[in-house]
Amino acid sequence: MLWSNRFTLFDQLMSRITQLGSHSTDQSRRATCRSACRKQVGQVHLIGCGPGALDLLTVRAFRLIEQAEVVIYDRLVGEDILDLIPESAERYYVGKAAGQHSVTQARIGELMVEQALRGKTVLRLKGGDPAIFARMAEEIDTLNAAGIEWQIVPGITAASGCAAAAGIPLTDRASAHQVRFVTATHHASHLEHDWATLARPDQTLVFYMGLESLPDITASLQANGLPAEWPILLIENGTRDNQRNLLSTLDSVVEQAREAQFKTPSLIIVGEVTRTAKANVLALAQSLEAA
Repeated sequence: MLWSNRFTLFDQLMSRITQLGSHSTDQSRRATCRSACRKQVGQVHLIGCGPGALDLLTVRAFRLIEQAEVVIYDRLVGEDILDLIPESAERYYVGKAAGQHSVTQARIGELMVEQALRGKTVLRLKGGDPAIFARMAEEIDTLNAAGIEWQIVPGITAASGCAAAAGIPLTDRASAHQVRFVTATHHASHLEHDWATLARPDQTLVFYMGLESLPDITASLQANGLPAEWPILLIENGTRDNQRNLLSTLDSVVEQAREAQFKTPSLIIVGEVTRTAKANVLALAQSLEAA
C-alpha cells in the first residue's frame, strides 16, 4: 500500500472503505449526510509530550495544546505542560500506574469518540512518544471504528530523553551496535521475552515500566549469560528537575534501588554505554563550574 501525505491518512482510509462498500445501516446514514457530518465531527490528536521537561515538548504539540478544547491526559504528562492548557478546555485525567487504573482503556476510547462526536478538537496527551508502549494502536482502532479523524504528533521517547539527561549514548561503535526497547509488562502469553537474545553483550537494552520487575529482569539476564558485574543504569523522573540516576551492576542494583527508594517513573538501561554516565556528568559539572 502506497500513499502520499498530501492528504490525511484518514481521508484515504475513508475513501478506500467507501470504495469497498458496506451493507450496514451506518453506510446509509453516511451516504445521505456525509458532508454535514464530517463538518460536525471533531478530530483527535494523539500527542506525545516527551519524557517530562517542558522544553522538550515539540512545537506542534505546543501549538495544539494552546488551542485545545478537550484534553484527555495521562499520569506522566508534566504539570508545567498541563499549565499550557487553556482554562476554557475540558480536562479528563485517565492516568494509569502499576495495578492502579483510574479509567479502563475501553472507557478512554469511548471518551475520545464521545467528545469528537460533539464536534470538539480532542487532544489525547501521553508521556514520551505515543507510538511506543502507549497503547496507541488500540485507540486508533476505536477511532477508526467510529469514523473519527485522527492525527499522530510524535514526541521524544523516554529512552532518548533519559539517556541524554544522564549524559550517555544509546549506541556505540565499539560496544553497542543496536538498541532494543522492551516493555517489562506484557498481556499475552505469546509475547514472552526472549531472554537469550536480550542477554547479548553487544547491545543496549532499555526497559520501560520495569521498576517492579527489576528482580526478574536482572535474574533473567544473568541466567542467560550476562555477567553479574554487567552495568545497569536506573533513571527516575528523567529530564525533570528531580531526576535521580543510579549506576550499578546486575547483581547489586535491586538492593541499591530499594535502599535509595527509587519510584516510578523509572527507566532501566542495560549495557556498556552506561559505564560512562557518572564520568560524563562529573566532567560536565566541572566544565560548567570553570566557565
